[in-house]
Amino acid sequence: MSIHVDEPLTPAGRLFVQPATEQIINCVLGLDRPVGVELVRSVISDSLVIKHPRFTSLLVKDNHGRERWKKVELDINRHIIFLPDAVGSNDDDEATVNDYIADLTVSSPLSTDKPLWEVHILPAHKCVVLRLHHSLGDGVSLLSLMLTMCRKVSDADKMPTIELPPSSRSHRREGGGERLWKWLKMICFTLIYMFEFLLRSLWLRDKKTVVRGGAGVELWPRKLVTATFRLEDLKTVKNAFVNTTINDVLFGVISLGLSRYLDNHSPKPLQEGIRITGAAMVNLRPSQGLQEFAELMKSDSKSRWGNKFGMMLLPIYYHTNGSDPLQYLKRAKMMIDRKKLSLEAFLSYKIGYFIMRCLGPKFASLLNYRIICNTSFTISNVIGPKEEFMIAGIPVTYIRTTSSSLAHAITMHMVSYAGKADMQILVAKDIIPYPEKLAKCFEDALLEMKEAALKIMGEKPNKFPENLA
Repeated sequence: MSIHVDEPLTPAGRLFVQPATEQIINCVLGLDRPVGVELVRSVISDSLVIKHPRFTSLLVKDNHGRERWKKVELDINRHIIFLPDAVGSNDDDEATVNDYIADLTVSSPLSTDKPLWEVHILPAHKCVVLRLHHSLGDGVSLLSLMLTMCRKVSDADKMPTIELPPSSRSHRREGGGERLWKWLKMICFTLIYMFEFLLRSLWLRDKKTVVRGGAGVELWPRKLVTATFRLEDLKTVKNAFVNTTINDVLFGVISLGLSRYLDNHSPKPLQEGIRITGAAMVNLRPSQGLQEFAELMKSDSKSRWGNKFGMMLLPIYYHTNGSDPLQYLKRAKMMIDRKKLSLEAFLSYKIGYFIMRCLGPKFASLLNYRIICNTSFTISNVIGPKEEFMIAGIPVTYIRTTSSSLAHAITMHMVSYAGKADMQILVAKDIIPYPEKLAKCFEDALLEMKEAALKIMGEKPNKFPENLA
């Protein structure tokens, strides 16, 4: 093997290799037809993966115990795992693949004697599974790399692109008094949210419910299900209120869906307004969405390759059946608007960076783990390509992603692609034995909101903007 100068891991990368917070991304690409080893090997050999320093380096430790990347000669064959037969007895391909992924999230770490990625080929289920260690990069970096291997179905000469949502911010000029009031609110919200961050890392935790996990739950058996939403339905609800985003709608759906699930599955009635707190990863890159791969690799780029995100704590509140579904959206939007106004995500990233540099990765990992133990769920949302794309001439039918199990009993990752959004819901099955019911609650929640939104827009058609994408 040819060895080059070692490079240290970034602080965020070091967090993801600690035992308590180690994370592997499992991304499933559904294909129009089965593929074999030779085709996958050919695609990888012709791609930028074999030139990328992260994908061609071992994770090692130096004499001081600091993790580093050691450049090696890549053996592609060691990274391809071919499973010719069905991986389960279920006739439902989606359920079978989800069960396969669920097992990977708990009991299958990546071997450190090779670069930290694998491709599992499942021809019986017409899909491939990409397993990528989170220390390699964040979702935006990894998606940008993957899409360099793809081409549009409608134009085989062009790479797929991601259409960014329009900004929800107003472009009107603000007066001096209005700007001052905005600054005061930013300072106030930032102080409140960062104080809560401190309490969550120490002792403050959600009250016990049938969906809350805790310390050690990351080791429990997992089950994975998919909730599917039409983007048109999400946009219909979004357009019911001015300056509303898809993320506002998604969090409203989560809030309503969890309330419906708790209504039906709690052994005794819950207190109205009980708080259930989620942890959300927030992309801090200056340009959201797909990044140009060449730009990511520049050493002086503001959007450098790696992990660059902060954390937000997003509370939802339980309300009993019969509540107006759009009230959940209004509450979600109000809360997220305040979070966006604050510096919570930015400061969580900077403080985490400082703790990692000054106190070490073990201490930073412990604080992160305690925040997860003291909250109830994880949520992320990645914008995918709007148009269908293909790899080696084979159309991709869906993109779904999830990550390693956490101390949360519920982990949700949503990716949009070609007119729909698939949310992978990973649960600790001893806490939530029938996650299909939870997925149905989320899907029904969106339909309830859509019906209410159409009724409102039908009554007051001139109140809502028609040009929102």
